[in-house]
Amino acid sequence: MSSLPSLEQLHAIGAKQQPSYDDPAALAAAVERLRTLPPLVFAGECDELKAKIAAASRGEAFLLQGGDCAETFVGATADNTRNKLRVLLQMAVVLTYAASVPVVKVGRLAGQYAKPRSSDTETRETPEGPVTLPAYRGDAVNGFEFTPESRRPDPQRLLDVYHSSASTLNLVRAFTTGGYADLRQVHTWNSEFVRNSPVGQHYEAMAAEIDRALTFMQAIGADPDEFHRVDFYSSHEALLLEYEHAMTRIDSRTEQPYNVSGHMVWIGERTRQLDGAHVEYFSHISNPIGCKLGPSATADDALALAARLNPTNEPGRLTFITRFGAGKIRDGLPALVEKVTAEGVDVAWVCDAMHGNTFEASNGYKTRRFEDVLDEVQGFFDVHRALGTVPAGILVENTGDDVTEIIGGGEELDEQGLAHRYESVVDPRLNRVQSLELAFQVAGMLQKR
Repeated sequence: MSSLPSLEQLHAIGAKQQPSYDDPAALAAAVERLRTLPPLVFAGECDELKAKIAAASRGEAFLLQGGDCAETFVGATADNTRNKLRVLLQMAVVLTYAASVPVVKVGRLAGQYAKPRSSDTETRETPEGPVTLPAYRGDAVNGFEFTPESRRPDPQRLLDVYHSSASTLNLVRAFTTGGYADLRQVHTWNSEFVRNSPVGQHYEAMAAEIDRALTFMQAIGADPDEFHRVDFYSSHEALLLEYEHAMTRIDSRTEQPYNVSGHMVWIGERTRQLDGAHVEYFSHISNPIGCKLGPSATADDALALAARLNPTNEPGRLTFITRFGAGKIRDGLPALVEKVTAEGVDVAWVCDAMHGNTFEASNGYKTRRFEDVLDEVQGFFDVHRALGTVPAGILVENTGDDVTEIIGGGEELDEQGLAHRYESVVDPRLNRVQSLELAFQVAGMLQKR
């Protein structure tokens, strides 16, 4: 890795999806304060995750990445964090049994506070007429409330992101090492889901198989440490260059720059320009990194990005996260995978089955169909099976709460039901039952992988 470019150099290149702050001095002060704060994660942990992603790219592990589309400060509570962690652990147990390989658990948390937007402004009708304000770009930038004061980009929020992320990570570490993640306890939660959920009965056979396997392990006295604790990693889209640059430090072991705000960071579909500031920044950090590829991405785009982001072809360094949509993945993905594989590029392929399937319901709610999410994952597996390549993982936007944001699934939520408990401030998420239903369905795909 060459030396990290300065913020000024990155902005001179051209940085998309950045907020417009009206107080440069306050922004500079916030960035300088961030540079003095301790790391949220450690470079050695990032290297561990990189090795595990490399294993997933070879089919020796499977990556499960999940969590909120956009975290909020008020939502960073102990209950919400516990519920998100719980549902991901439940999903991981099912997938581990089905794949017979370790599941690499990565949360979209402790940093997912900024979101790209299709427009810089939002206009709403009011009694006084139409009002236009800056778009909500996530709690890292401004507030969701539609007022001039709330929508003003505030540099202080960058420090709030740090402190909120730190408290979340502290809680996650306590849960994952303090007994909450015990394998038998997590399986008991799944057994309760199977027993009590209206859709759970479909998965009774697999749950019974897992139960027999655990009973056998207990009978022979097998009680490894891995039964009682798990490795859990954090990730987010590294969108705001002021925050990400300030949280980039030189590792004392390797003298290489690492982004210590999260174990894995990724480039979004809107900021993956080959000559853009985000690709330039990502090319200099040593974390495992992801890059979103949507329907507009070509095989040559993927190869060019790989050459910039992983020129030494380091295993586990680069993950391509595809987001085509259920209706496009079977036609669009094969050309990318085929050419990238033929060129010998070492990459992990992960399916984001969420972002290509979003639409507006008749009552105005942004939503997705569970069946479309499931179909895109199935298409992802179908393509890789046909090409003889490895489907390395899935990315989902989900929550451990009983929200009503995605229609369909075994609960048969319809558009009218969305209003019951729609809580997301940006994109719709799978609820707890839908998340587990998806895990059992993906388990069946993994058994045929």
